[in-house]
Amino acid sequence: MDNKDLNYYKDMAAKIRVDVIKAVFSAGSGHPGGSLSSADLVTALYFGEMNVDPDNPRMEGRDKLILSKGHAAPVQYAALAERGYFPVEDIMSLRKLESKFQGHPNMSKVPGIEMSTGSLGQGISASVGMALANKIDNNPGRIYVILGDGELQEGLVWEAAMAASHYNLSNMCAIVDWNGLQIDGANDDVMTVKPIDEKFKAFGWNVFVIDGHNFEEIFKALDDARKASEETGKPSAIIAKTVKGKGVSFMENQAGWHGKAPNEEQAKKAVKELGGEW
Repeated sequence: MDNKDLNYYKDMAAKIRVDVIKAVFSAGSGHPGGSLSSADLVTALYFGEMNVDPDNPRMEGRDKLILSKGHAAPVQYAALAERGYFPVEDIMSLRKLESKFQGHPNMSKVPGIEMSTGSLGQGISASVGMALANKIDNNPGRIYVILGDGELQEGLVWEAAMAASHYNLSNMCAIVDWNGLQIDGANDDVMTVKPIDEKFKAFGWNVFVIDGHNFEEIFKALDDARKASEETGKPSAIIAKTVKGKGVSFMENQAGWHGKAPNEEQAKKAVKELGGEW
């Protein structure tokens, strides 16, 4: 963690959550639940952990964040906007015709987006290729990838995990947003993904399990993951226990808010609960 205090990150995450609610409301569709659950993780990465430059999005040697759970694009757009890549107002065109801010990230249109994602499992697969390329090129940039827990039901996630370990991708860190819910309900009811930690360990990864809403734990895990990878030569995975819809009382732990936009009354209530202004 840099020298900013924890309140800075908490306040920034709250701003990002407000931006998510407003953008999804403006679109009339989108995925608020998983965007809100991963807001603290994304905040820690863009505002504390990663070496990036909004004024030079293609900077050589930069760190990269791949949002493998691409449907949570609103949280990445909001974080990039707050970080200074483009005005926050721009993301209110979310999902609108001809807007560059579509329902899934597009690397050819949005500064700061490193990979176009959407089909689950492909983000971590592309991340393996990026990390391997950086190794070959002696590029110091690290590759971070955020996955949804329901996404772990995809077989190619584990093919990517196997490859990352085999090729000793110590410059790669996967973060699982483990909120326990997906579009059809609880992971445990649809197809359990447990034990997530033991599965990654079995594939040769260093593994850390944390509270994904506690910035002290998030930053410690990021630091520990980097050190463990340097020591073992293997990739690291952070399993972050989160709450779907975090910060909005009527969205928390509700699978129904996976892919549904709030109406105006709900959006105003959500923004107020998050400490924002309508």
